[in-house]
Amino acid sequence: MGFPTAAHVVYIPFVLLFGIAIGFVLGGRAARDAAAARAERERLRELRRKQVSVHAPTPRSP
Repeated sequence: MGFPTAAHVVYIPFVLLFGIAIGFVLGGRAARDAAAARAERERLRELRRKQVSVHAPTPRSP
């Protein structure tokens, strides 16, 4: 076994940095999608809350 070649010295850090960059991009996209889904759930929850309060029956006096 000898020393690693110059190709390995350049190739391995390049692949590592490329993987980090791809992970950063995909992770950011996943975070944005999760935030959008959470905002949509909150918006729908508020709409349901408003519909329930608007259509709730009023109590009758005896």
